Amino acid sequence: MSFILHGVGVSEGIAIGHAHLASSAALEVAHYLIPKNQTNKEISRLDSAFATVREELEALQASVTNSGPSLAEFSAFLDLHHMILDDPTLSEAARDCIRQTYCNAEWAVTQQMDVLLAQFEKIEDAYLRERKADVVQVVERVLKALLGHPGYIPPPVRHSGDNILIAHDLSPADVMQYKQHKFIAFLTDLGSSTSHTAIVARGLSIPSIVALHHARQLILDNDYLIVDGSQGVIIVNPDKYVLAEYRLRQSQLELEKLKLRRIRSVAAITLDGTPVELCANIELPEDVEQVKENGAAGIGLFRSEFLFLNRNDLPDEEEQFEVYRTVATKMRGLPVTIRTFDLGADKNLKNAPQVAANPALGLRAIRLCLAEPQMFHTQLRAIIRASHYGRIRILIPMLSSISEINQTMNLIEYAKQSLREEKLPFDEKIQVGGMIEIPAAALCVDIFMQRLDFLSIGTNDLIQYTLAIDRVDDSVAHLYDPLHPAVLWLVSRVIQTANRAKVPVAICGEMAGDIRFTRLLLGLGLQQFSMYPAQLLIVKSQILKSHLPSIIVLAQRIVKAENPEKIHGLLAKLNS
Repeated sequence: MSFILHGVGVSEGIAIGHAHLASSAALEVAHYLIPKNQTNKEISRLDSAFATVREELEALQASVTNSGPSLAEFSAFLDLHHMILDDPTLSEAARDCIRQTYCNAEWAVTQQMDVLLAQFEKIEDAYLRERKADVVQVVERVLKALLGHPGYIPPPVRHSGDNILIAHDLSPADVMQYKQHKFIAFLTDLGSSTSHTAIVARGLSIPSIVALHHARQLILDNDYLIVDGSQGVIIVNPDKYVLAEYRLRQSQLELEKLKLRRIRSVAAITLDGTPVELCANIELPEDVEQVKENGAAGIGLFRSEFLFLNRNDLPDEEEQFEVYRTVATKMRGLPVTIRTFDLGADKNLKNAPQVAANPALGLRAIRLCLAEPQMFHTQLRAIIRASHYGRIRILIPMLSSISEINQTMNLIEYAKQSLREEKLPFDEKIQVGGMIEIPAAALCVDIFMQRLDFLSIGTNDLIQYTLAIDRVDDSVAHLYDPLHPAVLWLVSRVIQTANRAKVPVAICGEMAGDIRFTRLLLGLGLQQFSMYPAQLLIVKSQILKSHLPSIIVLAQRIVKAENPEKIHGLLAKLNS
């Protein structure tokens, strides 16, 4: 059966492929009591689910055997899943749980999963300890069978490169973890266009749709899908005519991308001869290849917090130093701006308790750095040491007061002094900049500039905090407005104030990579943009077609306008 789902498109493009359902074993598992006389029936239901999963694994084992010896590793993976499924700690104990507490089968199996995971945590061998992920995957299969959605996940090594990930929700850490699996699209029930997850998905340059609400319940594993990220539309099991139309559109988009490749080595200069610096945002060292492929002038934002995610421990100084040095070396003298860890809100350390009523306003970014000086000291030493191997700059996130800047500068000097005492080389003149992403910082930018070497405007949080809009809440996402007069006034004020003082200023938020705002930002005086590598060439093409003197007047009129309709009308005229 073919049907259509609508959501919020957060990354443009068209993807055509097979559905791959992802879920958390604890997700949507209700806890309820069953009548005492129904316990045997509930146990039978559990046994039936285990039998279904056993059949799935045997079918997969047979398909692996028939595919030759190249899939031996996956065969061993299936053997391990068989062992977990037959482990009495999971199966027998779940039955006992139903008998003793009269709970439903789903709850019983998830409770025993927790017991097994606790046992794996005690294993000293790191490789064996990490096999707890296999426990979760087996339990997910059992839960699917109990909930009436049996099916198997296609073997990873047999993927044909057309898998579309569908999840209830994905944290930024999840997206980074899935990055290595080469999914061609992301779909989630929750989320908004401005969440960190959506931002990372755009960085991967693959079509993505969020706020679908019931996609995971309506789409089955291996359903054939068309994902139109531009329109926020999913077509499930399309007919041959619709499929042919979308394949044609997909080919046309690919041709447009190939044309953009021609300007990779062309300097970003406006028609009137004004040079513009286009840098890239990255999360991991592997992203440097994309940075170079798209001809970036440097790295304007290295989100170092992603080194801290998806792990049970903290990266030590040596690990961080090697990462920062690798990036600096690969960039061959081009600037690399490393933002100190912006943890908190939706980017928490693994297993960290979430206690703040509103995490976006709580202990995060520089506040967390100053609250954990030893953790911050370790990172500062690693960054400063790496500055000996390239043009590294330090960027401090979420500054709101001059006292935070003063404390940070003191800690940077303390880190430098500790390196001097150990006779470790570093750049004594390493530059330190600040993120302007809180209205207080934008209003006090004159004071901040006295202590900072450069500024970077984080428009994502600046908009969120200015408008009091939670950017990960899809119920208010429509109120998140980069063109709100207050937002435009703050952005314009920071750019103009910095330009008058000859302090370099860039925008590293989503506005920098959105061609709807390229000419507007140029007209406000911005000459440094930083965005995901995939966005660089389309923004450069807009810059090459722009005549600065003719857009300045319109840009100023947009900032002064109060009526939303007038603002959008002027922006359309600016981009025509």
